[in-house]
Amino acid sequence: MPKPDRLVTDILDGPTGPTIGAFFDYDGTVIDGYSVAAFFTDRVRRFELTPGEAARTLLVGLRGIADTEGFTTFVTDSLRSWAGRSVDELEELGERLFSQQIAGSLYPEAWELVKAHRRMGHTVVLASSATRFQVGPMARELGVEHIICTELETENGILTGRVSGAVPYGVGKADAMRAFAEEHGIDLAVSYAYSNGDEDVPFLHAAGRPRALNPGRRLTAVAAEYGWPVRRFAGRANADLTTIARSAAVYGGMLAGVSAGLGLGLLNRSRKQAVELGGSFASTLGLALAGITIETVGEHHLWSHRPAVFTFNHQSAVDVLVMIKLLRRDLTAVAKKELADVPVLGQFFRLADVAFVERGNSTQAREALEPAVQKLRSGVSLAISPEGTRTVTPRLARFKKGAFHLAMQAGVPIVPVVIRNAGEIMWKGSRTFRSGVVQVVVHEPIPTTDWTVDQLDDHVAKVRQLYLDTLEHWPEGVRHG
Repeated sequence: MPKPDRLVTDILDGPTGPTIGAFFDYDGTVIDGYSVAAFFTDRVRRFELTPGEAARTLLVGLRGIADTEGFTTFVTDSLRSWAGRSVDELEELGERLFSQQIAGSLYPEAWELVKAHRRMGHTVVLASSATRFQVGPMARELGVEHIICTELETENGILTGRVSGAVPYGVGKADAMRAFAEEHGIDLAVSYAYSNGDEDVPFLHAAGRPRALNPGRRLTAVAAEYGWPVRRFAGRANADLTTIARSAAVYGGMLAGVSAGLGLGLLNRSRKQAVELGGSFASTLGLALAGITIETVGEHHLWSHRPAVFTFNHQSAVDVLVMIKLLRRDLTAVAKKELADVPVLGQFFRLADVAFVERGNSTQAREALEPAVQKLRSGVSLAISPEGTRTVTPRLARFKKGAFHLAMQAGVPIVPVVIRNAGEIMWKGSRTFRSGVVQVVVHEPIPTTDWTVDQLDDHVAKVRQLYLDTLEHWPEGVRHG
Protein backbone atom coordinates (compact mmCIF):
# COMPACT_ATOMS: atom_id res chain seq x y z
CA MET A 1 0.00 0.00 0.00
CA PRO A 2 1.50 3.39 -0.95
CA LYS A 3 2.45 5.53 2.03
CA PRO A 4 -0.13 8.28 2.68
CA ASP A 5 1.00 11.76 1.64
CA ARG A 6 2.06 13.84 4.61
CA LEU A 7 0.19 16.91 3.40
CA VAL A 8 -3.01 14.88 3.06
CA THR A 9 -2.51 13.43 6.53
CA ASP A 10 -2.05 16.93 7.94
CA ILE A 11 -5.39 17.97 6.44
CA LEU A 12 -7.26 14.93 7.75
CA ASP A 13 -5.74 15.39 11.22
CA GLY A 14 -6.64 19.07 11.31
CA PRO A 15 -9.77 21.12 12.03
CA THR A 16 -12.98 20.82 10.04
CA GLY A 17 -15.63 23.19 8.76
CA PRO A 18 -16.30 25.81 6.05
CA THR A 19 -14.58 28.65 7.91
CA ILE A 20 -11.28 27.02 6.93
CA GLY A 21 -10.24 27.87 3.40
CA ALA A 22 -8.06 25.91 0.99
CA PHE A 23 -6.78 28.22 -1.77
CA PHE A 24 -5.08 26.55 -4.75
CA ASP A 25 -3.10 28.30 -7.44
CA TYR A 26 -3.89 26.60 -10.76
CA ASP A 27 -1.11 26.58 -13.37
CA GLY A 28 1.92 24.61 -12.18
CA THR A 29 0.20 23.73 -8.90
CA VAL A 30 -2.95 21.81 -9.80
CA ILE A 31 -1.82 21.05 -13.36
CA ASP A 32 1.61 20.39 -14.83
CA GLY A 33 2.27 23.36 -17.08
CA TYR A 34 0.14 26.33 -18.09
CA SER A 35 -3.41 26.23 -19.40
CA VAL A 36 -2.80 29.30 -21.55
CA ALA A 37 -0.45 27.20 -23.68
CA ALA A 38 -3.38 25.10 -24.90
CA PHE A 39 -5.29 28.23 -25.93
CA PHE A 40 -2.22 29.76 -27.56
CA THR A 41 -1.45 26.56 -29.48
CA ASP A 42 -5.05 26.33 -30.67
CA ARG A 43 -4.84 29.83 -32.11
CA VAL A 44 -1.57 28.97 -33.86
CA ARG A 45 -3.13 25.85 -35.40
CA ARG A 46 -6.08 27.88 -36.64
CA PHE A 47 -3.79 30.58 -38.06
CA GLU A 48 -5.47 33.17 -35.83
CA LEU A 49 -2.26 34.55 -34.33
CA THR A 50 -0.94 37.71 -35.99
CA PRO A 51 2.82 38.23 -36.46
CA GLY A 52 2.67 41.16 -34.05
CA GLU A 53 1.09 39.06 -31.30
CA ALA A 54 3.58 36.25 -31.87
CA ALA A 55 6.49 38.70 -31.61
CA ARG A 56 5.16 40.27 -28.39
CA THR A 57 4.56 36.85 -26.82
CA LEU A 58 8.09 35.74 -27.72
CA LEU A 59 9.51 38.93 -26.25
CA VAL A 60 7.65 38.36 -22.97
CA GLY A 61 8.95 34.81 -22.87
CA LEU A 62 12.53 36.01 -23.30
CA ARG A 63 12.33 38.93 -20.88
CA GLY A 64 9.94 37.46 -18.33
CA ILE A 65 7.37 39.41 -16.31
CA ALA A 66 8.85 41.56 -13.59
CA ASP A 67 5.79 42.76 -11.67
CA THR A 68 2.00 42.89 -11.44
CA GLU A 69 1.82 45.88 -13.75
CA GLY A 70 3.78 44.05 -16.43
CA PHE A 71 1.60 40.96 -16.13
CA THR A 72 -1.59 43.03 -16.30
CA THR A 73 -0.34 44.70 -19.48
CA PHE A 74 0.49 41.32 -21.00
CA VAL A 75 -2.95 39.89 -20.12
CA THR A 76 -4.74 42.99 -21.42
CA ASP A 77 -2.91 42.79 -24.74
CA SER A 78 -3.57 39.05 -25.07
CA LEU A 79 -7.28 39.28 -24.37
CA ARG A 80 -7.90 41.81 -27.14
CA SER A 81 -7.96 38.88 -29.55
CA TRP A 82 -11.16 37.65 -27.89
CA ALA A 83 -13.05 40.86 -28.55
CA GLY A 84 -16.26 40.19 -30.46
CA ARG A 85 -16.45 36.50 -29.54
CA SER A 86 -19.38 35.22 -27.50
CA VAL A 87 -19.15 33.82 -23.99
CA ASP A 88 -20.77 30.60 -25.22
CA GLU A 89 -18.11 30.23 -27.90
CA LEU A 90 -15.26 30.64 -25.40
CA GLU A 91 -16.90 28.28 -22.94
CA GLU A 92 -17.14 25.65 -25.65
CA LEU A 93 -13.49 26.23 -26.57
CA GLY A 94 -12.45 25.94 -22.93
CA GLU A 95 -14.29 22.64 -22.52
CA ARG A 96 -12.77 21.20 -25.69
CA LEU A 97 -9.20 22.17 -24.81
CA PHE A 98 -9.70 20.92 -21.26
CA SER A 99 -10.81 17.50 -22.45
CA GLN A 100 -8.20 17.20 -25.20
CA GLN A 101 -5.14 18.68 -23.52
CA ILE A 102 -5.41 20.20 -20.05
CA ALA A 103 -7.16 17.44 -18.08
CA GLY A 104 -4.33 14.99 -18.74
CA SER A 105 -1.90 17.32 -16.99
CA LEU A 106 -3.80 17.24 -13.67
CA TYR A 107 -1.47 16.24 -10.83
CA PRO A 108 -3.02 13.22 -9.05
CA GLU A 109 -1.42 14.49 -5.86
CA ALA A 110 -3.30 17.80 -6.20
CA TRP A 111 -6.51 15.82 -6.77
CA GLU A 112 -5.93 14.01 -3.48
CA LEU A 113 -5.28 17.27 -1.62
CA VAL A 114 -8.50 18.82 -2.92
CA LYS A 115 -10.42 15.66 -2.07
CA ALA A 116 -9.05 15.71 1.48
CA HIS A 117 -10.10 19.34 1.98
CA ARG A 118 -13.59 18.63 0.65
CA ARG A 119 -13.86 15.64 2.95
CA MET A 120 -13.10 17.91 5.91
CA GLY A 121 -15.79 20.38 4.84
CA HIS A 122 -13.33 23.17 4.01
CA THR A 123 -14.12 25.94 1.53
CA VAL A 124 -11.96 25.13 -1.49
CA VAL A 125 -11.03 27.85 -3.97
CA LEU A 126 -9.07 27.83 -7.23
CA ALA A 127 -7.21 31.15 -7.30
CA SER A 128 -5.60 32.02 -10.62
CA SER A 129 -4.72 34.89 -12.89
CA ALA A 130 -6.10 32.79 -15.76
CA THR A 131 -9.62 33.33 -17.07
CA ARG A 132 -12.75 31.45 -16.11
CA PHE A 133 -12.64 29.68 -19.49
CA GLN A 134 -9.32 28.13 -18.48
CA VAL A 135 -10.06 27.41 -14.81
CA GLY A 136 -13.78 26.62 -14.85
CA PRO A 137 -13.70 23.11 -16.38
CA MET A 138 -11.11 21.91 -13.88
CA ALA A 139 -13.03 23.44 -10.97
CA ARG A 140 -16.06 21.41 -12.03
CA GLU A 141 -14.02 18.21 -12.26
CA LEU A 142 -12.54 18.81 -8.82
CA GLY A 143 -15.94 19.62 -7.32
CA VAL A 144 -14.71 23.12 -6.44
CA GLU A 145 -17.46 25.71 -6.24
CA HIS A 146 -15.40 28.89 -5.87
CA ILE A 147 -13.03 30.54 -8.36
CA ILE A 148 -10.84 33.63 -8.12
CA CYS A 149 -9.70 34.50 -11.64
CA THR A 150 -9.28 37.24 -14.23
CA GLU A 151 -12.82 38.27 -15.10
CA LEU A 152 -13.60 39.60 -18.57
CA GLU A 153 -15.89 42.43 -19.56
CA THR A 154 -18.92 41.50 -21.63
CA GLU A 155 -21.74 43.36 -23.37
CA ASN A 156 -24.86 41.31 -24.13
CA GLY A 157 -22.90 38.07 -23.93
CA ILE A 158 -20.10 39.30 -26.19
CA LEU A 159 -16.54 39.84 -24.96
CA THR A 160 -15.17 43.36 -25.32
CA GLY A 161 -11.55 42.26 -25.07
CA ARG A 162 -11.11 44.15 -21.80
CA VAL A 163 -10.53 42.94 -18.24
CA SER A 164 -13.26 43.50 -15.67
CA GLY A 165 -11.69 44.48 -12.36
CA ALA A 166 -8.19 43.74 -11.12
CA VAL A 167 -6.03 40.88 -12.36
CA PRO A 168 -5.32 38.50 -9.43
CA TYR A 169 -1.55 38.28 -9.85
CA GLY A 170 1.19 38.75 -7.26
CA VAL A 171 -0.03 41.06 -4.52
CA GLY A 172 -3.33 41.30 -6.41
CA LYS A 173 -4.01 37.61 -5.84
CA ALA A 174 -3.35 38.00 -2.11
CA ASP A 175 -5.75 40.95 -2.02
CA ALA A 176 -8.41 38.95 -3.86
CA MET A 177 -7.92 36.10 -1.41
CA ARG A 178 -8.43 38.42 1.58
CA ALA A 179 -11.54 39.94 0.00
CA PHE A 180 -12.99 36.47 -0.63
CA ALA A 181 -12.22 35.41 2.94
CA GLU A 182 -13.97 38.44 4.38
CA GLU A 183 -17.03 37.93 2.16
CA HIS A 184 -17.36 34.21 2.98
CA GLY A 185 -16.38 34.21 6.65
CA ILE A 186 -13.05 32.41 6.12
CA ASP A 187 -10.46 32.49 8.91
CA LEU A 188 -7.22 32.93 6.99
CA ALA A 189 -5.12 32.36 10.10
CA VAL A 190 -6.02 28.66 10.02
CA SER A 191 -6.50 28.33 6.25
CA TYR A 192 -4.33 26.68 3.61
CA ALA A 193 -2.72 28.12 0.48
CA TYR A 194 -0.89 26.18 -2.23
CA SER A 195 1.27 27.53 -5.05
CA ASN A 196 4.36 26.90 -7.14
CA GLY A 197 5.04 30.44 -8.32
CA ASP A 198 7.62 32.93 -7.07
CA GLU A 199 5.06 35.69 -7.68
CA ASP A 200 2.71 34.00 -5.18
CA VAL A 201 4.80 34.60 -2.07
CA PRO A 202 2.33 37.32 -0.89
CA PHE A 203 -0.54 34.91 -1.61
CA LEU A 204 1.07 32.19 0.50
CA HIS A 205 1.94 34.63 3.29
CA ALA A 206 -1.73 35.59 3.55
CA ALA A 207 -2.70 32.13 4.84
CA GLY A 208 -1.78 30.54 8.14
CA ARG A 209 -0.88 27.21 6.48
CA PRO A 210 1.12 27.94 3.28
CA ARG A 211 2.43 25.02 1.18
CA ALA A 212 4.92 25.32 -1.67
CA LEU A 213 4.11 22.79 -4.40
CA ASN A 214 6.61 22.29 -7.24
CA PRO A 215 8.33 25.56 -6.26
CA GLY A 216 10.86 27.47 -8.31
CA ARG A 217 14.22 28.59 -6.93
CA ARG A 218 13.02 31.75 -5.18
CA LEU A 219 9.95 30.16 -3.64
CA THR A 220 12.07 27.22 -2.46
CA ALA A 221 14.35 29.66 -0.65
CA VAL A 222 11.41 31.54 0.88
CA ALA A 223 9.79 28.27 2.00
CA ALA A 224 13.03 27.19 3.66
CA GLU A 225 13.32 30.57 5.41
CA TYR A 226 9.81 30.39 6.87
CA GLY A 227 9.63 26.63 7.37
CA TRP A 228 6.81 26.08 4.88
CA PRO A 229 6.20 22.49 3.77
CA VAL A 230 7.50 21.77 0.27
CA ARG A 231 6.19 19.03 -2.01
CA ARG A 232 7.24 18.17 -5.56
CA PHE A 233 4.99 16.16 -7.84
CA ALA A 234 6.03 13.80 -10.62
CA GLY A 235 5.84 15.58 -13.98
CA ARG A 236 2.93 14.82 -16.28
CA ALA A 237 3.61 16.78 -19.43
CA ASN A 238 6.41 14.84 -21.11
CA ALA A 239 7.68 11.28 -20.95
CA ASP A 240 11.40 10.83 -20.33
CA LEU A 241 13.60 8.42 -22.28
CA THR A 242 13.22 5.73 -19.61
CA THR A 243 9.44 5.89 -19.83
CA ILE A 244 9.51 5.79 -23.62
CA ALA A 245 11.88 2.81 -23.63
CA ARG A 246 9.79 1.01 -21.01
CA SER A 247 6.61 1.61 -23.01
CA ALA A 248 8.21 0.26 -26.19
CA ALA A 249 9.18 -2.86 -24.24
CA VAL A 250 5.61 -3.16 -22.93
CA TYR A 251 4.09 -3.10 -26.42
CA GLY A 252 6.70 -5.59 -27.62
CA GLY A 253 6.06 -7.85 -24.63
CA MET A 254 2.30 -7.71 -25.15
CA LEU A 255 2.71 -8.61 -28.81
CA ALA A 256 5.00 -11.49 -27.89
CA GLY A 257 2.51 -12.67 -25.27
CA VAL A 258 -0.39 -12.60 -27.70
CA SER A 259 1.69 -14.41 -30.32
CA ALA A 260 2.73 -17.13 -27.87
CA GLY A 261 -0.85 -17.65 -26.71
CA LEU A 262 -2.15 -17.78 -30.25
CA GLY A 263 0.52 -20.26 -31.22
CA LEU A 264 -0.29 -22.62 -28.37
CA GLY A 265 -4.01 -22.31 -28.99
CA LEU A 266 -3.67 -22.98 -32.68
CA LEU A 267 -1.53 -26.05 -31.98
CA ASN A 268 -4.47 -27.37 -29.98
CA ARG A 269 -6.92 -26.13 -32.63
CA SER A 270 -8.75 -24.05 -30.01
CA ARG A 271 -9.58 -20.41 -30.70
CA LYS A 272 -10.91 -20.06 -27.14
CA GLN A 273 -7.63 -21.29 -25.68
CA ALA A 274 -5.66 -19.08 -28.05
CA VAL A 275 -7.56 -15.98 -26.90
CA GLU A 276 -7.36 -16.83 -23.19
CA LEU A 277 -3.65 -17.71 -23.27
CA GLY A 278 -2.87 -14.70 -25.44
CA GLY A 279 -4.69 -12.39 -23.07
CA SER A 280 -3.09 -13.91 -20.00
CA PHE A 281 0.43 -13.81 -21.45
CA ALA A 282 0.01 -10.28 -22.86
CA SER A 283 -1.39 -8.76 -19.66
CA THR A 284 1.14 -10.50 -17.41
CA LEU A 285 4.13 -9.58 -19.58
CA GLY A 286 2.87 -6.07 -20.28
CA LEU A 287 2.26 -5.20 -16.63
CA ALA A 288 5.56 -6.76 -15.54
CA LEU A 289 7.61 -4.90 -18.16
CA ALA A 290 5.83 -1.65 -17.25
CA GLY A 291 6.73 -2.15 -13.57
CA ILE A 292 3.04 -2.19 -12.62
CA THR A 293 1.86 -4.27 -9.68
CA ILE A 294 -1.73 -4.96 -8.69
CA GLU A 295 -3.02 -4.87 -5.12
CA THR A 296 -6.41 -6.48 -4.59
CA VAL A 297 -9.02 -7.03 -1.94
CA GLY A 298 -12.00 -9.33 -2.47
CA GLU A 299 -10.39 -11.26 -5.32
CA HIS A 300 -12.43 -14.37 -4.49
CA HIS A 301 -15.55 -12.53 -5.73
CA LEU A 302 -14.11 -12.81 -9.25
CA TRP A 303 -14.83 -16.53 -9.19
CA SER A 304 -17.67 -17.09 -6.74
CA HIS A 305 -20.54 -16.47 -9.21
CA ARG A 306 -19.86 -17.01 -12.89
CA PRO A 307 -20.99 -16.09 -15.46
CA ALA A 308 -21.39 -12.46 -14.41
CA VAL A 309 -21.17 -8.91 -15.70
CA PHE A 310 -17.99 -7.40 -14.25
CA THR A 311 -18.24 -3.60 -14.20
CA PHE A 312 -15.17 -1.39 -13.75
CA ASN A 313 -14.42 2.32 -13.63
CA HIS A 314 -12.37 3.36 -16.61
CA GLN A 315 -9.69 6.04 -16.73
CA SER A 316 -6.86 4.31 -18.54
CA ALA A 317 -5.95 1.60 -21.04
CA VAL A 318 -4.17 0.02 -18.06
CA ASP A 319 -7.64 -0.83 -16.69
CA VAL A 320 -8.10 -3.23 -19.58
CA LEU A 321 -4.82 -5.05 -18.86
CA VAL A 322 -5.74 -5.27 -15.18
CA MET A 323 -9.16 -6.74 -15.94
CA ILE A 324 -7.72 -9.29 -18.39
CA LYS A 325 -5.13 -10.38 -15.83
CA LEU A 326 -7.68 -10.67 -13.02
CA LEU A 327 -10.46 -12.40 -14.95
CA ARG A 328 -8.23 -14.60 -17.16
CA ARG A 329 -10.75 -16.93 -18.83
CA ASP A 330 -14.33 -17.42 -20.03
CA LEU A 331 -14.61 -13.71 -20.77
CA THR A 332 -15.69 -11.31 -23.51
CA ALA A 333 -16.34 -7.58 -23.51
CA VAL A 334 -18.17 -4.65 -25.01
CA ALA A 335 -15.84 -1.78 -25.88
CA LYS A 336 -16.06 1.57 -27.60
CA LYS A 337 -15.06 1.55 -31.25
CA GLU A 338 -11.89 3.62 -30.68
CA LEU A 339 -10.25 0.75 -28.75
CA ALA A 340 -10.14 -1.27 -31.97
CA ASP A 341 -7.26 1.00 -33.06
CA VAL A 342 -5.15 0.61 -29.89
CA PRO A 343 -1.90 -1.22 -30.78
CA VAL A 344 -1.93 -4.94 -29.89
CA LEU A 345 -5.06 -4.68 -27.71
CA GLY A 346 -7.24 -3.74 -30.67
CA GLN A 347 -6.13 -6.70 -32.73
CA PHE A 348 -6.53 -9.02 -29.77
CA PHE A 349 -10.03 -7.70 -29.04
CA ARG A 350 -11.05 -8.41 -32.63
CA LEU A 351 -9.83 -11.96 -32.30
CA ALA A 352 -11.73 -12.33 -29.01
CA ASP A 353 -15.02 -11.30 -30.65
CA VAL A 354 -15.35 -8.18 -28.52
CA ALA A 355 -18.43 -6.17 -29.50
CA PHE A 356 -17.23 -2.71 -30.59
CA VAL A 357 -19.95 -0.09 -30.10
CA GLU A 358 -19.99 3.36 -31.66
CA ARG A 359 -20.99 5.88 -29.01
CA GLY A 360 -24.25 7.65 -29.70
CA ASN A 361 -25.49 4.97 -32.10
CA SER A 362 -28.22 3.25 -30.08
CA THR A 363 -29.34 0.98 -32.95
CA GLN A 364 -25.84 -0.40 -33.44
CA ALA A 365 -25.41 -0.71 -29.67
CA ARG A 366 -28.50 -2.91 -29.37
CA GLU A 367 -27.35 -5.10 -32.24
CA ALA A 368 -23.86 -5.42 -30.76
CA LEU A 369 -25.14 -6.24 -27.28
CA GLU A 370 -27.46 -9.07 -28.31
CA PRO A 371 -24.58 -11.53 -28.95
CA ALA A 372 -23.18 -10.55 -25.54
CA VAL A 373 -26.44 -11.57 -23.87
CA GLN A 374 -26.24 -14.91 -25.62
CA LYS A 375 -22.65 -15.38 -24.48
CA LEU A 376 -23.64 -14.67 -20.88
CA ARG A 377 -26.38 -17.28 -21.12
CA SER A 378 -23.86 -19.76 -22.51
CA GLY A 379 -21.55 -19.33 -19.52
CA VAL A 380 -19.16 -16.61 -20.75
CA SER A 381 -18.73 -13.56 -18.48
CA LEU A 382 -18.64 -9.96 -19.65
CA ALA A 383 -16.41 -7.04 -18.63
CA ILE A 384 -17.73 -3.54 -19.33
CA SER A 385 -17.27 0.00 -18.08
CA PRO A 386 -20.63 1.59 -17.26
CA GLU A 387 -19.04 5.03 -17.76
CA GLY A 388 -18.87 4.23 -21.47
CA THR A 389 -15.46 5.79 -22.07
CA ARG A 390 -12.26 6.69 -20.29
CA THR A 391 -12.63 9.70 -18.02
CA VAL A 392 -10.17 12.60 -18.30
CA THR A 393 -9.70 12.87 -14.51
CA PRO A 394 -10.24 10.50 -11.55
CA ARG A 395 -13.80 11.82 -11.18
CA LEU A 396 -16.35 9.05 -11.66
CA ALA A 397 -18.59 9.77 -14.66
CA ARG A 398 -22.30 9.08 -14.94
CA PHE A 399 -23.13 5.39 -15.33
CA LYS A 400 -24.96 4.21 -18.43
CA LYS A 401 -27.49 1.41 -18.21
CA GLY A 402 -26.16 -1.00 -20.84
CA ALA A 403 -24.19 -3.26 -18.50
CA PHE A 404 -27.11 -3.48 -16.11
CA HIS A 405 -29.59 -4.26 -18.87
CA LEU A 406 -27.30 -7.08 -20.02
CA ALA A 407 -27.07 -8.62 -16.55
CA MET A 408 -30.81 -8.36 -16.04
CA GLN A 409 -31.66 -9.87 -19.43
CA ALA A 410 -29.24 -12.76 -18.96
CA GLY A 411 -30.17 -13.30 -15.30
CA VAL A 412 -26.57 -13.02 -14.07
CA PRO A 413 -25.13 -10.93 -11.20
CA ILE A 414 -23.27 -7.64 -11.41
CA VAL A 415 -19.76 -7.76 -9.86
CA PRO A 416 -18.44 -4.22 -9.20
CA VAL A 417 -14.66 -3.92 -9.66
CA VAL A 418 -13.28 -0.60 -8.37
CA ILE A 419 -9.88 0.47 -9.72
CA ARG A 420 -7.65 3.18 -8.27
CA ASN A 421 -4.41 4.78 -9.55
CA ALA A 422 -4.59 3.51 -13.16
CA GLY A 423 -4.91 7.07 -14.46
CA GLU A 424 -1.66 8.04 -12.76
CA ILE A 425 0.17 5.33 -14.68
CA MET A 426 -1.37 5.93 -18.10
CA TRP A 427 -3.89 8.73 -18.50
CA LYS A 428 -6.32 9.28 -21.33
CA GLY A 429 -4.53 10.17 -24.55
CA SER A 430 -1.16 8.87 -23.36
CA ARG A 431 0.69 6.12 -25.19
CA THR A 432 3.35 5.62 -22.53
CA PHE A 433 3.29 3.57 -19.33
CA ARG A 434 4.71 4.62 -15.98
CA SER A 435 5.56 2.20 -13.23
CA GLY A 436 3.37 2.10 -10.14
CA VAL A 437 0.71 0.29 -8.15
CA VAL A 438 -2.87 -0.23 -9.33
CA GLN A 439 -5.25 -0.93 -6.46
CA VAL A 440 -8.41 -2.96 -6.96
CA VAL A 441 -11.42 -3.75 -4.79
CA VAL A 442 -13.79 -6.49 -5.98
CA HIS A 443 -17.18 -6.28 -4.30
CA GLU A 444 -19.43 -9.26 -3.77
CA PRO A 445 -21.81 -10.12 -6.62
CA ILE A 446 -25.12 -8.23 -6.76
CA PRO A 447 -28.02 -10.46 -7.90
CA THR A 448 -30.22 -9.06 -10.67
CA THR A 449 -32.88 -11.79 -10.91
CA ASP A 450 -35.50 -9.68 -9.11
CA TRP A 451 -34.68 -6.41 -10.94
CA THR A 452 -37.30 -4.74 -13.09
CA VAL A 453 -36.92 -2.12 -15.79
CA ASP A 454 -38.86 0.52 -13.85
CA GLN A 455 -36.43 0.15 -10.92
CA LEU A 456 -33.28 0.10 -13.01
CA ASP A 457 -32.35 3.76 -12.43
CA ASP A 458 -32.34 3.16 -8.67
CA HIS A 459 -30.18 0.04 -9.01
CA VAL A 460 -27.68 1.85 -11.23
CA ALA A 461 -27.51 4.76 -8.78
CA LYS A 462 -26.83 2.39 -5.87
CA VAL A 463 -24.01 0.65 -7.71
CA ARG A 464 -22.45 3.97 -8.69
CA GLN A 465 -22.67 5.14 -5.08
CA LEU A 466 -20.82 1.97 -4.09
CA TYR A 467 -17.97 3.05 -6.37
CA LEU A 468 -17.99 6.58 -4.94
CA ASP A 469 -17.93 5.29 -1.37
CA THR A 470 -15.12 2.85 -2.12
CA LEU A 471 -12.96 5.48 -3.81
CA GLU A 472 -13.60 7.91 -0.95
CA HIS A 473 -12.93 5.38 1.84
CA TRP A 474 -10.48 2.86 0.44
CA PRO A 475 -10.52 -0.37 2.48
CA GLU A 476 -7.51 -1.74 4.29
CA GLY A 477 -6.18 -5.23 3.80
CA VAL A 478 -5.00 -5.07 0.19
CA ARG A 479 -2.54 -7.65 -0.94
CA HIS A 480 -0.26 -8.04 -3.93
CA GLY A 481 -1.71 -9.94 -6.89
